[in-house]
Amino acid sequence: MEKNSKTSGKKRQREEEIEAEDRETDESLSLESSLTFSDTLIALRIMRSQFPHIDKVSIQPFILRSQLYSSVKDRTQVDRELESLKKEKILRVFKLNTGQDDNAVMFMDDYLNQIGLVMRRMEAKNQDKIAVFEWFKTYVIASKPEPSIEHHELYSLLSFGGKVKDEHFSHLINAGVLTRQLIDSNNYWFAIPSIGSILKGLSQGRKELLSFLSRRKYKEMLLASLEKKRLRTPRVAWLFGFLGIENTSR
Repeated sequence: MEKNSKTSGKKRQREEEIEAEDRETDESLSLESSLTFSDTLIALRIMRSQFPHIDKVSIQPFILRSQLYSSVKDRTQVDRELESLKKEKILRVFKLNTGQDDNAVMFMDDYLNQIGLVMRRMEAKNQDKIAVFEWFKTYVIASKPEPSIEHHELYSLLSFGGKVKDEHFSHLINAGVLTRQLIDSNNYWFAIPSIGSILKGLSQGRKELLSFLSRRKYKEMLLASLEKKRLRTPRVAWLFGFLGIENTSR
């Protein structure tokens, strides 16, 4: 009898907490209206400044396209301005292997710094591998703003730096700056080194967030309420998952 009473008490307490959070949502401005921007570049710079420090992961700030879609009113404008910023070599856009149709956006200076981190690690192990990364930075990145590249074009561009060998392609893939496309092994995606663990956390965070929202009356939650929750997944994953949730739940 006492056990049933405790169980009922916990259930009633949980229901009261949910009702209180719902009242907070009803009484506050929606996040969508308070976190929208009219300019893609402004939104990118603000989101970059909010990118959190991640322990044991050396990675430069990046932004998800779905974050931009959630924060800039016009999606067509986002796509158009991203394309323009790519051509001006202000940033790069990367295809993500997350099971979602999403992209990562990274400012060019940050991307070059990320490549520099890879080169310093390589230099500490084997200085002979460094040359191909210099060729990659100088001749490939500078002339290829698209998210992918064919093998023969990559070979041609690297050749401006020196004699290209098969092992050079292996160095680039193993370092995480390129990944082979599954449907065509002669094509590569440009990639962000060291992003793998973050993408795993992102996927887990989105699932956990969707689980929270599915139990809500209005399927929404204030950021302040969300921050009070005990999270099983890394906080960075929750941040990205929250801002990109519209893209996830469609």
